[in-house]
Amino acid sequence: MISASLSHSHSFMDRVFRDHHGWLTRWLSRQRWTVHSAEDVASDVFLVMLGMPHITAVREPRAMMTTIARRLIYDARRRNDLQRAYEAELANLPEAMDISAEDRLIVLQALQAIEAMLATLSPKARAAFVMSQIEGARHADVAKALNVSVSMVRKYLVQGMRAAYLAGASQE
Repeated sequence: MISASLSHSHSFMDRVFRDHHGWLTRWLSRQRWTVHSAEDVASDVFLVMLGMPHITAVREPRAMMTTIARRLIYDARRRNDLQRAYEAELANLPEAMDISAEDRLIVLQALQAIEAMLATLSPKARAAFVMSQIEGARHADVAKALNVSVSMVRKYLVQGMRAAYLAGASQE
């Protein structure tokens, strides 16, 4: 039963690839906001689709592909923006405080992991987590700033801690 389902998914993805790969690559090459080559993004789109559980239920493959492509491009641009900001801050450091290229990469990867974890939270949960855990604000001050109750701040912080734990567990 499972092998029949996999075979059906495989033939579906084979057909989708043959029918839409050229279109997707051309569409991506016309986009000014992409940060990688159209071929690379198209390949990543199909990899994401291969990992989707009920892919054969997709009725509009082009809509699915453009949605996935936009998300991949958004994530890549966000990572690039974070890297540029980090490198700009490093450029402002005095020479005595300069760090090695290996340490820079480690810090950059940690920042990207933190940024990805924060992106999984709702805007208020993200703000509460950052204000409390990064800026050191008290729960009452966070509640006032977000116009929510202190108990809601605690719930947001639990969401943030859970997301941080899951992000750390997935890194292992």
